[in-house]
Amino acid sequence: MSLKCAFLAVLSCACAVTNAVSKRLHPPVLAVSCVADPATLTGPSLPASLLRTRALQASGTRTFSIDYSHDRFLKDGAPFQYISGSVHYFRIPRAYWKDRLLKMYMTGLNAAQVYVPWNFHETIQGVYNFTGDRDLEHFLDLANRTGLFVILRPGPYICAEWEMGGLPAWLLQKPNIMVRTADPDYLQAVNDWLAVLLPKVKPWLYGNGGNILSVQVENEYGSYFACDYNYMRHLRALFRYFLGDDTILFTTDGNTNREMTCGTLQGLYATIDFGTDTNASVAFDRQRRFEPRGPLVNSEFYTGWLDHWGEQHAHVDTEKVSNMLGEMLSMGASVNMYMFEGGTNFGYWNGAYRSVVTSYDYNAPLSEAGDPTDKLLAIREVIKKFRDIPLGPMPPATPKFAYGFVAMKKVGIEDLTNLPCLDLCLFQYYGYMLYRTKLPRMVSDPTPLISPLNGIHDRAYISINGVHVDTQLVINVTGQEGDQMDVLVENMGRVNFGSKINDFKGLVSNLILGGDVLTDWQIYSLDIDGTIAGGWPHSGVKQHQPGMMSNSTEGPAFYMGMLEPTGFAWDTFLKLRGWTKGQVWINGVNLGRYWPQRGPQQTLYVPGPLLSSSQPNNITVLELEGAPVDTRVVFLDRAQLDSTMGTS
Repeated sequence: MSLKCAFLAVLSCACAVTNAVSKRLHPPVLAVSCVADPATLTGPSLPASLLRTRALQASGTRTFSIDYSHDRFLKDGAPFQYISGSVHYFRIPRAYWKDRLLKMYMTGLNAAQVYVPWNFHETIQGVYNFTGDRDLEHFLDLANRTGLFVILRPGPYICAEWEMGGLPAWLLQKPNIMVRTADPDYLQAVNDWLAVLLPKVKPWLYGNGGNILSVQVENEYGSYFACDYNYMRHLRALFRYFLGDDTILFTTDGNTNREMTCGTLQGLYATIDFGTDTNASVAFDRQRRFEPRGPLVNSEFYTGWLDHWGEQHAHVDTEKVSNMLGEMLSMGASVNMYMFEGGTNFGYWNGAYRSVVTSYDYNAPLSEAGDPTDKLLAIREVIKKFRDIPLGPMPPATPKFAYGFVAMKKVGIEDLTNLPCLDLCLFQYYGYMLYRTKLPRMVSDPTPLISPLNGIHDRAYISINGVHVDTQLVINVTGQEGDQMDVLVENMGRVNFGSKINDFKGLVSNLILGGDVLTDWQIYSLDIDGTIAGGWPHSGVKQHQPGMMSNSTEGPAFYMGMLEPTGFAWDTFLKLRGWTKGQVWINGVNLGRYWPQRGPQQTLYVPGPLLSSSQPNNITVLELEGAPVDTRVVFLDRAQLDSTMGTS
């Protein structure tokens, strides 16, 4: 199927440092402007569990504080050490939140550490979504009911190997904006966001009857090149304004002097992060340089690591994890394990410097699908030595099922050419864009199409008059003057860490064909997700006559299939054996990217709640480079996250 057939039909619209180490030397706080009065902000009624907690609170005062004299936390006046695990509600289906939190509790954890990704809740500027899988307050309520305290990390930047580190892509509508600095445009956007988020958080603070013990300000700021103390002072003032003077606010930074210097600030308790490749005593000595008194805290103790396309699946030794955890707990340190469950980068949410794979399994104690691992059992044995473990069995793994093979057929989409234009279609931040122009002259010999300034972000698929151009090494083009050239550009995820976080997508500089700079582009936003969520292609495919649709498997094309109902809806893992690279949707939900030829990930996690037990389940595949001759896909009962695990 040509690009003309495959993509015009899903168009939604078209348009022709040098600073002192001592925090005592940091200048005083700056005033905050442009924030709403918390007293004027209203929200939903409080959950029953929180109201019950507040009723019990009436008999005494709930406090969580730092005892600097004895280097410890105090909860209601008594010494307290937290043993926490990171869990991301935005990487786990809402239906499984309770299951994951209960497994954490039964492991012996007493707290969960939680990021809040700004771009997940404000994808479009000024439009806030806290419903469904984005219902932060429901997640906090479930943690509270389960018996877990919360260490909240609301950003505004979170990193987390998440798209643009959690910052919304619409910030880049101001091309010269300096994110994570005191740039007025950036600060105004931060003010507006935190004026919505923090009033939602405040009722959940421990002192207000909730379960949030402490709140992080920004994230690993010492790793950022700007080292802008005015920005950090502004954030500190914002958080104090909305959350009050009694809330413990903290920072987290890497185990180097530079990171701790630029990331810490007076009035924000400085914590550190490190993994099993570090000497714990040496690392905590560095924390002591910046916090001479107070509790030792490792805010990110790495139980595993992330995966990038083209690398091996990460592995961190279980014995090293359990031994170091025991060492830190015996020192009296509070520890958060990053990650305790990683989850999945569904849709387009993966971050990049090198593009992160769809799975965020992280080699964590709970697998991507939330299953207990040997690492979890080893950690549980360590925790038993330091606190009482809840009685009762560990909740089992969710059931898995190998549904087997499903035949996929190529589809034509000419009947979707009249899609209406979305009001905000010109501001498309994720997925795919189509750029169209005409060849300026006859190109009889293969001529390279180049982007000298690396202006394709991130991958391009080229066709001339609907015929795919091979792009293995160099893109060579031939054609007649006036022939139509289509350039389909894929966004592989924005940079989430480092100085290049202002990551613009699409064609961001000229394309040159031979000696000609190509001009007169038409630019199309492709509302692929909206179209598939609306039921296409299963609800709107024409019966094509022989010869109306190419049988070629080269280049971008859509494929459809149906998984028949079985009477139950269990977790499963989708494998696209022989397929090259693309995207998968099941029942209109974007599972994420696949790229088995690059690896290491070979399967996509399919949570059971996405499937119907009684109706056919629609499968849609967008293959970008080339489908196999056998266009079947297969559902397995186990994950294959390492390309060395076989080809079955």
